[in-house]
Formats: sequence, C-alpha cells, structure tokens
Amino acid sequence: MMTSEQLIRFKELPGFNDLLEQVEGGTRQIPISLPRSVRLPFMAALQRDTQKPLLFITSKSDRLQSMYEEFSFWAEGNRNFIFAEPTPLFYEKINWSRDTRSDRMETLVALAQTFLPARKSEDVPQVIFTSVKSLMTRTIPRRDFLLACATLKVGSQMQVDALCRKWVDIGYTTAELVTSAGQFSRRGGLVDIWPTNLEHPVRVDFFGDEVDSIRSFDPATQRSIEMINSVFIPPAGELVGEHSNLNEDPSQPLVEFNIPLAYKNPGSLLDYLPKGSIILLDNEASLEVTSEEIEDQALRLRKDAVEMNAVPADFPLPYTTWSELSDNMTRFSIIDLGFPLGDEIHPLSGAFSPGPRFGSHLPGLFEFINKTVNQGNPVTVVSKQVDRLKEVGRGEAAGLSESELLTYIDGSLNAGWEVRYPKGTISYLLTDSEIFGWERPRPRKQRAQSYSGPEVSYADLKPGDWVVHIDYGIGRFAGLVHRSIEGVERDFLLIKYAEDDQLFVPVHQADRLSLYVGPDERGPRLTRLGTKDWVTLKDKVKEAVQEVAVDLLELYAKRQTVEGYAYRADTEWQRILELSFPYTETPDQARAIEEVKHDMERARPMDRLLCGDVGYGKTEVALRAAFKAVMDGRQVAMLVPTTVLAQQHFESFRTRLAPFPVKVEMLSRFRSPSEQAQILLDLEAGDVDIIIGTHRLLQDDVLFKDLGLLIIDEEQRFGVTHKEYFKKMRTEIDVLTLTATPIPRTLYMALSGIRDISNINTPPSDRLPIQTHIGGYDPQLVRNAIIREIDRGGQVFFVHNRVQTIGAMANHLRSLVPEARLGIAHGQMKEHELAEVMHKFTSGEVDVLVSTSIIESGLDIPNANTLIVDRGDTFGLSQLYQLRGRVGRGASRAYAYFFHHRKKLPTPEGLERLETLAENTQLGAGYSIAMRDLEMRGAGDLLGTVQHGHIAAIGFHLYTRLLSEAVNEVKERGGLYETAKPELPYRSIRPLVAVELPLSVGIPQEYLPDEKLRLQLYRRIADTINQNEIEKIKDEFLDRFGPLPEDTQNLFWQLGIKLKAEQAGLASISIEGDQIVLRYPALPEGLKVRDLADLGNDARRGKNAYWLPILGEGIWQERLDALLTRLVELN
Repeated sequence: MMTSEQLIRFKELPGFNDLLEQVEGGTRQIPISLPRSVRLPFMAALQRDTQKPLLFITSKSDRLQSMYEEFSFWAEGNRNFIFAEPTPLFYEKINWSRDTRSDRMETLVALAQTFLPARKSEDVPQVIFTSVKSLMTRTIPRRDFLLACATLKVGSQMQVDALCRKWVDIGYTTAELVTSAGQFSRRGGLVDIWPTNLEHPVRVDFFGDEVDSIRSFDPATQRSIEMINSVFIPPAGELVGEHSNLNEDPSQPLVEFNIPLAYKNPGSLLDYLPKGSIILLDNEASLEVTSEEIEDQALRLRKDAVEMNAVPADFPLPYTTWSELSDNMTRFSIIDLGFPLGDEIHPLSGAFSPGPRFGSHLPGLFEFINKTVNQGNPVTVVSKQVDRLKEVGRGEAAGLSESELLTYIDGSLNAGWEVRYPKGTISYLLTDSEIFGWERPRPRKQRAQSYSGPEVSYADLKPGDWVVHIDYGIGRFAGLVHRSIEGVERDFLLIKYAEDDQLFVPVHQADRLSLYVGPDERGPRLTRLGTKDWVTLKDKVKEAVQEVAVDLLELYAKRQTVEGYAYRADTEWQRILELSFPYTETPDQARAIEEVKHDMERARPMDRLLCGDVGYGKTEVALRAAFKAVMDGRQVAMLVPTTVLAQQHFESFRTRLAPFPVKVEMLSRFRSPSEQAQILLDLEAGDVDIIIGTHRLLQDDVLFKDLGLLIIDEEQRFGVTHKEYFKKMRTEIDVLTLTATPIPRTLYMALSGIRDISNINTPPSDRLPIQTHIGGYDPQLVRNAIIREIDRGGQVFFVHNRVQTIGAMANHLRSLVPEARLGIAHGQMKEHELAEVMHKFTSGEVDVLVSTSIIESGLDIPNANTLIVDRGDTFGLSQLYQLRGRVGRGASRAYAYFFHHRKKLPTPEGLERLETLAENTQLGAGYSIAMRDLEMRGAGDLLGTVQHGHIAAIGFHLYTRLLSEAVNEVKERGGLYETAKPELPYRSIRPLVAVELPLSVGIPQEYLPDEKLRLQLYRRIADTINQNEIEKIKDEFLDRFGPLPEDTQNLFWQLGIKLKAEQAGLASISIEGDQIVLRYPALPEGLKVRDLADLGNDARRGKNAYWLPILGEGIWQERLDALLTRLVELN
C-alpha cells in the first residue's frame, strides 16, 4: 500500500516543518485549516514524524466511522483505535451494542497499558478516533480500570474458583459455550474466556492451582489455534467490582446507563492519554456547536425522564460538559484542522485544491491523464475497480500504461486533490468521487461477531418439539434420559407417540431424528407405534416424489433442446456500467452475475432463480442482465408485485442508466391513461428498451417489438393465471426470477444440477446487524428512538397493522414527538394518495411513516434506519423478519423495536416469536429464524402447492431427503446423470443399524453438565459418515472438554462399529447369551438362506447372520472390529 509520504511529500510543502517545531516546542493552539480530503494523510505524516499518540475528535458518529475506516489506507498496520460513540441517548436505559463495547474497550486497554510497568514503546497507540458525544460520555476512572486488569501466565498459581469470581466482578458473564467477547465458561480445570480486547478467546488449562497451558481458540469451531505464554485480561466493560450489583438481571451484561451511579468521579478518555499526546480537532467551531446541541438535548431528555419517573431528580450527569473537557485538553498540543471563521489561511492549506471532476466521462478522464503524465506530473488513481479502469484506459489512451508517473491503487477514498509543490510540480490524486461523481463506501472493519459453535446446525431440537424419526414416524421429543439396563449405563432420546407410546432412541441413532417442519403451526398427527401407518405413508410420499423427480428432469431435458438467443460477450458500455456500481460486489453477488451472463450467452432460454436475503443486491444483478439484453437490441420487461415497488425500481434503473442511450419506462396505475397509451405505442415500436410494471404488463394490449428478457420479482405473489403465463414464457425467452424467500439448503441440494439457482448469502461489506429490542410498549422509548433517528438525519417506519385505529396512533405519535413530520400509509388508501405519501417519504419530506404491513417487502429506503412495530407479537415470524428487513440497508446502524401490549402479556407463541427475532440479529438470519414459513413458501415456489400435503404428512426435512434419493434414482435410470450433474454432494438416507453391546456409553453429566449441549453433540456425532470424522471429533473433545471418560471413549468406539456395520450391509449387532450376533436385514420373500461367506474360525455363519463368541473383556471388542473389517471388504 502506498503511504501518505509517497503520495504527498509534506516536508516539501510550506508550513509543515514549522508546524512540527511548534508541536515539539509545546505550542498549545495551532490552527491550520486543511481541506477535508487531506486531513487523514496529514495525520499519518504528523504521527510518523513526531512519534506521538494522536487523538482525533470529530462531530458526528458517521464521520467518525468513515474517517477511522479510511485512515487504514494511509497508515496500514498502525496501532489505530476508535473510541466509539454509544448509540443510546443520555438517560436511555438501553445496553450499548457489542461493537461499541468492544471498540471502546480496545481503546481503553491500549491506553491503560501505557501506564503499566515494563510496557514496550511499540505498544503505545498511534492514532485514536472519537466523536464529541463519545468523549463526553462518562467512563470508568483510569485507576479503577488498572486495578481490575490482570495477566495470566503459564506456571502461575491461583485458585480457579477465586479467578472465576473475579471475572464476574469485572463484568464477564458465564456461559456454557464461549461464543462472544465478555463471556467465560468453566469445565473442571478447563476455563475459557474471551477478553474484550482480543480477536479470539483463550482456553486456560489448570493442573490443580497451576496454569498448565494457555491457548487461543476459534469460537466457531471451538478448536485451539496456538499456544501462548500469557494473556492480559481487562474488564469486560466500563462497570466493574461492587458496581455489578446495580444490574437488574445478573445473566445479562451491565447496562452502561449505571456508569454515573457507579463511580464518585467517573473518568474521561482524556485521563487515559499519555503525556505528550497531540489532539486534532476536525473543526473546533463545529465541535462546539455539536456539544451545545448534545447538552441541550440531554437537558430535555432529563426533564422528560424525571417527569416519567425513569430517573430520580438527583441522578448524576451521564456526561462531562464540553467546557470541562476543553479545560482538560489544555494539557496537550491542539491542532484545529477546520477552516477558521476569518480569512487567515495556513500556508500548508494553500498548497491544496480540489481535483478535476469527470462525471463518469471516461474518455475525458484518460485524455486528462495522458496530458498530465506527458507534462511530467504524477497521477494516482484510487478505485475499487482499478483492473477495469486499466482495461478501459488501454482502449481510450493507446500507449498509456502504468509508469512511475501513473499509479493505480485498489482502494477507496472519500475524495482526491491537486497539490502544488514550490518547485512547480503538480501531483493529482483521483478517486471515485472525481471519476464517477460519488464516493464508493469503504468496506467496514470486520468486528468479532457472536458465534454459535460447531453444533449450531443441531441446535433446533428441544423438549416439546415435534420430531420425525425416519423409521418410526412423528412424535414429540421429551428430552434426554439416562437408563441403567443390566448394569450398563446409557443415554437415550425419549420420543412420545400417539396413545402414550414411548420410544427410547439410543444416542448412536440420533441421526434418525429431525425437527418436524410443516406448513402451519397446528402441528402434525402423531404416529401410532406398532402399526403400518408410517410405512404406508412414507411409501405414498415416495411415489409422489418419484413423479416430481421425473417431471423436473423432463423439463430440464426439454430446456436443453430448445433453441434460444445467445447474447454476445460484454460490451465496452457494459464494463463502464459495472464500473459505476457504487459498492463492491460480494463474492456471492459476483458469482450470480457471472452465472446469469453465462446463461444469457448460451443458445437456450435462461430460466434462473436468484435467491437472496433482503438488501443483498439482487436488483443490481437484474439491472446488469437487463443492460446486457439491451446492448444486443432486445427489450426487457421487469414484473413486480406492487405499484410502489414498480416506482422504486423505475427510479433506480433510470438513475443508473442515465449516462447511456437506454430508455426506461414504467407501466402502472401511477401513470395516467394518456401516458400509458403513449408508452404502449413506444414499446411496440421498439422505442422503449426496459419496461417496469405490475401485472398491468400482462394484459393483452401490451405488445413488444423484440422481448428478450423477462425479470420477475417475487413470483409467488402473483396469481395462478399469471404463473401459467410465466411457464409459457420460460420456453421462449430468457427468464430471471428474483426472490427474498430462502431456498432451504436440503432442497437446493436435491435440485442441484436440474434447476438453475443462484444464492446470494453474504451481506454487503458495509452492512451492520440490526440492533433489536423487544418489550412492552413504552412511549418514552418510542420518543427517544424517533428523536435519535431524526437527529442523525434519518427516517422511521412505525408499523401499526390496524387500519381502523391507525389515525389515532398517528395522533398519539404527533403529541409524543411534535417535532417529527408524520405520514400515514395503508392498503385501503386511494392509489394517488398512497403514491403521494410514499413519494414524500422516499424524498425525505416525511420523518415518520405510520403504516400497516404494506411495507413488509420490497421497499428499499436506505435513509430509514429505525423500525418500530406496535403489537409485534401478533405477526408471524417471517412477517417480523421481512419487516425488520426494511431497515439496515445502508451503512448506518439500524434499530428495530418490537412492542407487545404494555399491560397484557403476549401469548407464549407470540413472545417466542419476538424472542427468536431478538436472538437472531446476525446478517442473513432469515435463513435460520423463519424456517417454518419461509422454507415452506420456498418449497412451494419450486415444487408447486400440490406437494404441500406430502410435506405436511412427513415433515419438510424427510421430504427433501426422499426427493434427493428419487432425483438421483431417476437420473441414473434415464442416463441423465452426466448432463444434470449435481453441484453439491449428494447424501442418501443411511440404513438403520441397531447396535446393542455390553458397554456403558455416553457423555457423563459430570463431564459436560449442559444437557442442551450434550444433545447437540450426540446428534452431531451420530451424523458422522466416516472414521476420519469420528477421530476429528474425538480430538476436538480432548481440546474443548479435557480427557475422555471411559463412557465417552466407548461411545466413539461404538460409533465406529456402527459405521462399519452400515458399510457391511448389516441390520443389527446384539448380544444373545454368550454370543455376539451380526444380523443382516430380513431375507427377501422366497429366499430361505442368505449366501454368506465362510469365515472359518473367525465366526460361525447362520441363515442370515454371523455368530461371534464372547471370550473376555477387551478381546471380544478387538475380534468384533476385525470381523467387521473383513465383512466390509467382502461386501
């Protein structure tokens, strides 16, 4: 990476060396007024030349984040920190986000360590970024912080109990599994902890009271990474010691709201700064204005909170005033980077001016570069698409290539400049801002997220759930039970069936169970044990999935033979369009784009389904496909389910395609009859290239000159007649279908290779998880949430799903937040009224949109980043998830509040839905939290509603497994296996093998107390398919939980025996008298004896089994293992 020293030779510029002398001489106030784009490289040069810590203070949190992220371009590898701004308002009793805690703690740890003995000079922080509000927010005093810190070293002595108590005192919370920063867990002499300042948690292994080893581990796999000699453990947050008793819920992290109560003299970040540090103000005048606004708002919030009894009248101030902070700053040199109110300009500032702007006119860009380089002046281009710019540049400016004077850098900056040196040289930095007219967002620093551990995919089962046993049918899971049978100790999974029947499933058969997922919440009919009901039902579904498999493969084969239009390779304009995308494509998005283009360039009709979570970039894929079609002279129709969505797509397409001679039109009820008539004429004449509309596009009067591509957004929201039309179109033109409905992985695997599906699973790099709150309706919290969003220039969705009372709710909000501009939207409004309200909201004329659930899907308003849902407990889980997807689509932190009735408790089901939503805030959570509704809908889209009855009968998971088997059988029978090759590994249903041996097997409770984790581990272990997997999990157990107890060793051995029995084709291994019997499945009708190999003295063979005598403990196990190895070889 090029440094600021290489891009700007500051020491050659007037005023810079004088400034260094002023700083070294102790000058306290130095105004230099630099352009905003130059401030970061200046800071990098200042730190490099002075070797002093810098504190940079800006006004707002969004600028704080962008400056911190961009600084890594100028000073990569430096010890730079962000002292993040807490998002709750002052006097608002809400936890800080995990990212905020982590950022602030990293900063305090780095600074506090400079006051510890034996610190190294390279450990001193170099640049710290903060905002006015963050600096004003009170924190833990430096002395308290240092007293709470401790270092663990290999060989040191300490009692584990005392250590764990101390960790609780300094804010760490206990957990069965350490999956996020601030947690610790204990399993005997093994202790896991995730210090808030570390990227990975650590595992401390005690031998008695001595630290035997310390190793970091991966929270996702829970496996060790590397051995370390020591670990520094700071407090988990800014509340420590006896202040922990302020917490209302000991299982939850402390609410930082209590900091003013916790300390007699709370601290400030300034107290942690090392002597000789330099403070840089982004703009002193702006900071003072911001601080006044914050203090004025805090006074109003305090008055409201006291009146509502949220805080007592004598509650201490949660912030330090700006005047107090300013007095404290006088100990340091202060450089004001902002422009002064007067006319005085620092000599350094006078060397810089804005760079030339090209507004996406690339020929003009390369003409300028060519001319400048030929004059001997250097040009540096910084863009995330440098490879494409180079490619275009070679065509626009022949002979111009990268040289000493022309440099391309893959990166992202806010803006560039022109800098003039005293000797006459002019240097240019050109960024996306100058080239395209917009700033490309920088990828956000990846924070340590909350992990789930390797058992996450087995965490869906809990007592009371409906489950499907492959061989015995549908029952209710009753939990893990421990039984002693003839002196042999074992764990079982207990399933309860119809008529109070019970089934005890051995843990090695836990893979036979799956959670029942059906089409509604009423639940399935329980199976009766001891009848043929389940076998009959399964056979019936098998016949149905065979028909589905045949239909799918016939459709696939037919599509291979239909002649379609093959588009040309990408044009120059296509590359220019893709260069103008103001974001960096995610890997999934880039792959989807390539898959769509590949389909279009083949001489057969495309029929691709593009799946992606809300806001993951499906529209961009569609836009590029549409442009590709237009470049070949074909027309494009984009069909959307609602008028509001049509308007949004129309404006989006028109804006992106404005630099090109492409005509985009919209056909919907937002157009007058005369406008529609003219559009129809232009469409038939070929004068309209892309038409976007609702089902109006499907009427008989809509005629095209040469329709080449149909894009369908959310096909499942159209009617049966419309879908028949789509089915016909799929054999004639290219069709791209977009859906936010997750296609379940099991179904995706079943259809892999016979249905073209692209999945976008990764979120944009600048996207943040949505902070989600659930609780009873709280007017003060609603007011604070709306004020916070409006204060940062954003907008709010308020969902009230009852048309009859929506006006009254809007009046309530007007009285609650009189400063907010409100609009009302619901489906019963007249079309033009709804269109007007939505237009005002999208254009920023309305702050709060009070609406019904009509905003549930499709809308993309990046400026709306707070969602408030009234009576959230009355919505379905998928509705809640789709509603939450309306916010968090930009780079700002989004907030979602789901309220239930403030006086009446919601139903247990309603509360469970809200809790599920609150627990799953990670990006892409739609693929896990909305399993029941979304997966069923996704299955219906692909397979047709006729299959819903079969899915309901046996559950979704078993259905897709049977479908996988049927598809593979039909492929092999019809010779289509090679042409329809699956992209993903196919995994068949394994045969049932019963293993009953005289061994105690299991994971003892004293070894692993958490029953939920033991259940997950049993299911994961039983699902292993080879001995290598078993050995890996054994090693993982040793690493995570310590030496294996005898019962657990037996469990792993028995699983190995089960795998070999499966491979040998056996049905059971059991004890009869003093013999081990290895029995094969029942003989086919008409066959009296199975043709078994003579194994001599190894085992006696019978009609359908082998018999092995038990000779003594240990010996029979070796003989059984050896015998199974021979049978596997013979099979």
